[in-house]
Amino acid sequence: MRAVLTWRDKVEQCIYDLAFKPDGTQLILAAGNRLLVYDTSDGTLLQPLKGHKDTVYCVAYAKDGQRFASGSADKSVIIWTSKLEGILKYTHNDSIQCVSYNPVTHQLASCSSSDFGLWSHEQKSVSKHKASSKITCCSWTNDGQYLALGMFNGIISIRNKNGEEKVKIERPGGSLSPVWSISWNPSREEHNDIMAVADWGQKLSFYQLSGKQIGKDRSLNFDPCCISYFSKGEYILLGGSDKQVSLFTKDGVRLGTVGEQNSWVWTCKVKPESNYVVVGCQDGTISFYQLIFSTVHGLYKDRYAYRDSMTDVIVQHLITEQKVRIKCKELVKKIAIYKNRLAIQLPEKILIYELYSDDSSDMHYRVKEKIVKKFECNLLVVCANHIILCQEKRLQCLSFNGAKEREWQMESLIRYIKVIGGPPGGEGLLVGLKNGQILKIFVNNLFAIVLLKQATAVRCLDMSASRNKLAVVDENDTCLVYDIHSKELLFQHCSENSLFFPFDEILQSAPMYQYLDRKMFKEAYQIACLGVTDADWRELAMEALEGLEFETAKKAFTRVQDLRYLELITSIEERKKRGETNNDLFLADVFSYQGKFHEAAKLYKRSGHENLALDMYTDLCMFEYAKDFLGSGDPKETKMLITKQADWARNINEPKAAVEMYISAGEHIKAIEISGDHGWVDMLIDIARRLDKAEREPLLLCAEYFKKLDNSCYAAETYLKIGDLRSLVQLHVETQHWDEAFALGEKHPEFKVDIYVPYAQWLAENDRFEEAQKAFHKAGRQGEAVRVLEQLTHNAVVENRFNDAAYYYWMLSMQCLDIAQADPAQKDAMLGKFHHFQHLAELYHGYHAVQRYTEEPFSCHLPETLFNISRFLLHSLTKDTPLGISKVNTLFTLAKQSKALGAYKLARHAYDKLQGLQIPARFQKSIELGSLTIRSKPFHDSEELVPLCYRCSTNNPLLNNLGNVCINCRQPFVFSASSYEVLHLVEFYLEEGITDEEAVSLIDLEAPRPKRENKWQEITSNNSQTLRLDETVDSVGDDDPFTAKLSFEQGGSEFVPVVVSRSVLRSMSRRDVLIKRWPPPLRWQYFRSLLPDASITMCPSCFQMFHSEDYELLVLQHTCCPYCRRPVDNPSP
Repeated sequence: MRAVLTWRDKVEQCIYDLAFKPDGTQLILAAGNRLLVYDTSDGTLLQPLKGHKDTVYCVAYAKDGQRFASGSADKSVIIWTSKLEGILKYTHNDSIQCVSYNPVTHQLASCSSSDFGLWSHEQKSVSKHKASSKITCCSWTNDGQYLALGMFNGIISIRNKNGEEKVKIERPGGSLSPVWSISWNPSREEHNDIMAVADWGQKLSFYQLSGKQIGKDRSLNFDPCCISYFSKGEYILLGGSDKQVSLFTKDGVRLGTVGEQNSWVWTCKVKPESNYVVVGCQDGTISFYQLIFSTVHGLYKDRYAYRDSMTDVIVQHLITEQKVRIKCKELVKKIAIYKNRLAIQLPEKILIYELYSDDSSDMHYRVKEKIVKKFECNLLVVCANHIILCQEKRLQCLSFNGAKEREWQMESLIRYIKVIGGPPGGEGLLVGLKNGQILKIFVNNLFAIVLLKQATAVRCLDMSASRNKLAVVDENDTCLVYDIHSKELLFQHCSENSLFFPFDEILQSAPMYQYLDRKMFKEAYQIACLGVTDADWRELAMEALEGLEFETAKKAFTRVQDLRYLELITSIEERKKRGETNNDLFLADVFSYQGKFHEAAKLYKRSGHENLALDMYTDLCMFEYAKDFLGSGDPKETKMLITKQADWARNINEPKAAVEMYISAGEHIKAIEISGDHGWVDMLIDIARRLDKAEREPLLLCAEYFKKLDNSCYAAETYLKIGDLRSLVQLHVETQHWDEAFALGEKHPEFKVDIYVPYAQWLAENDRFEEAQKAFHKAGRQGEAVRVLEQLTHNAVVENRFNDAAYYYWMLSMQCLDIAQADPAQKDAMLGKFHHFQHLAELYHGYHAVQRYTEEPFSCHLPETLFNISRFLLHSLTKDTPLGISKVNTLFTLAKQSKALGAYKLARHAYDKLQGLQIPARFQKSIELGSLTIRSKPFHDSEELVPLCYRCSTNNPLLNNLGNVCINCRQPFVFSASSYEVLHLVEFYLEEGITDEEAVSLIDLEAPRPKRENKWQEITSNNSQTLRLDETVDSVGDDDPFTAKLSFEQGGSEFVPVVVSRSVLRSMSRRDVLIKRWPPPLRWQYFRSLLPDASITMCPSCFQMFHSEDYELLVLQHTCCPYCRRPVDNPSP
């Protein structure tokens, strides 16, 4: 685009506004307090108009050309006729800022600093409306229904014809960005009314009638004073403080400068229906320009690319008339096209496009490379791998990444350049210079070849297909044809400005066609050899082939290099050699090759080969025609046809039709595959329910697709139909429908392993290890169950969760007991582990309280409980100390509680022991202080704390070297699992030959005992009550046979158990006996309570003993046994 100045004038006053008469013949300017009327053709001042007393700010012409209006600082509006006569004048309260005529009703809107008025020639009065701010500009929509007002406070108010506000647009800058100019796009092609807004926040914006902004604000970097659309709305003019007029696209993309001025541009307008622009400046200059939009285009064979709307490129296929638009959103400067390449030069970069495919009709381009660099060039061409830039006398060859590979310097200015083909990376270029020289350059060669030199400058040139002739159009529009080798001028013709070589020879087409009309193929061939086009050769070949003149057809097809028809002719000749003579069959093959399928089918039928017609129509997917050639209802042929029809429907993306056809043809697997791939569950259900249960393969395929599509219920239904229970189990496991899997496992135990092993693994993956261990156990995978428990136990110990560790060790012991019961070979090893794990469980259960006491600021245990636990642990840790149990913590707890309860001797012993251990820093001060203060205490223990053996009634020392057994009778103590007090229980054993069941039955008999006489006598006096023991009454201690069994040899080093006979068992009371009913191979354990009135409770699961009050309290707190965690409502482990 370039601007040519047509005329210019200058007045003394600032040009604030101007308006064209709708026919473009006159121009009205507001200059000072006058209106100046110019002839637009030559810039002649026709007449000045005086009527205003002060500066005229605005002028507008009605669309019908009958009148125009002007507004002035004198607060008046004058209506003028097209004959330049003033006919009406009305006023406002402030100076007039802008006027605008309705394009449909010719109603005039006049706007002042405080209000705006609406006037039409049908009414006498002017209806006025107040405005919230100074109105700076106004514009009517194309249909005349709405008026937009731009205000000084940055607001745009859209009013209807009655002046009522319908839409209010607030610009982001507010009063700091006054709206100085607005204009509606006059284009009738736009679906919505679009308003361009220019404000003094130096922004250009676009809005719809609804007030919605289109795109983002565009920065201008100057204060805009005027905005104006071209008549068709394709371009925008914008002028202001930058002292020039800029051309923009309708989307706001800057295209260039129309004309630079010496002062601010206050107004600019486009002459109606033309490319002429007038500019009015602050210094009084009036400039009239013609805009010339140059054609930017490129041509290669049947593809023509050209610029449209300055920012778009349209590529047109000249044969198919297809068009594709490429939106660049920037000014398109140059275009080059070659084969599958398209290069577009923009202001700051070059885009290289390529076709998506090698199809000659493909019109889809994609960006291959971007060269982000600004280039100044006169000409641009593109090759397969390079772009060529022409800069006056210099040619540059660039790769697609922008690197310069070669450069050629010419003697004169380069006027024309063209790519004439060649291998990729080695294309040839024809270059024409202003001095008449014509050169040939190869992209991969530094040296140019001079073809010839003529006297006149080159404008255009081309080379013939045979590379023998060169045609040139010079600056005088003369076409000259040269022989390249001899440089001889062969032809000259005037008035040419472009050229190309269609062919090299003089044609003989007409005589050839005369021979073809008479079916004289050999003579036609002889004429064609004298010179015809490729199209003529093809016509000759086709005519000869249809006339079964194969020799001539073969020669003609060879000339046009059509291998397809040559293969057909060769096959027919071979068949003729084998003895085939049916010309109808040969001609049918020819027609089928030519696409004349119906004629071919008729000939196939006439020659008795209906099957060939059937195959042809089937291959062509013309199934309706194929049905006419089916045999007499042959089911095989019918099935084959339906299957092929289904295949075709599948290939053309008609899968539903294909499924129906496959089902009717019995091809269920293909129907299932299509339905499954498309996710059609309903169709799969229908197919699965149609199939017989004996058809396992398609039903299994249905089930697989149901699983893929997350419809496990239908998959289960399918597996049940064919009786595949194992697959059904796997389905429930994969979908984690465990309840259904368990129900199936109950009915079919052979699948338990398949269910519980994955269930256990799933539980373990979800951190539900205890349930996982039980699931492994149910599945018979004892090894995995034990490993899970061992890992849980180890983790609990490492994390100081000793209560959990005790529980897991108890579970491990019970697991070992189960294994010992199930596998006799492992009995001894498992029983050893059972006792070991039971012992560890008791240790960790007790140590839990010690650890909490030493680690936490408060303890829920009584001092007596902590004292008993510490003693129990100290007596139990005679050998190796288990992982996690700290002797320091145990001794520290014992020392603290012993001192508090009065066991000073034991406390002193504990503190002494601590001195020989590595003590944590947090205990150091407390232990040192305790070691000092304990020395001030007596060197003995409180007798209340001394434990009593309930078998031999011996008081045992608090520090027992033998451990948790009596020092006298060696009877093991039985401890409460909560307070760790010694319980009044004595374990007894059965005589040889007494079974557990017999012992229980004997105990349940409860034989009556002799009634004891009361040894005590009560004596009551006035002041007191006295109980006196009557020693004359014989002791009845020997009346209890069990008590008699408690005797033993004093001071023996061997433990002598209490063994009872049947008579002793019979004498016992059931409420006095507690039985640990261990499962086999363990024997039951029996304990006799020596203080029946003190109630003891034993957990039926873990067989731990508790004082009944303690047990009830703990169950209320935990709702389960505190040791084995058995729920209170579940009696089984």
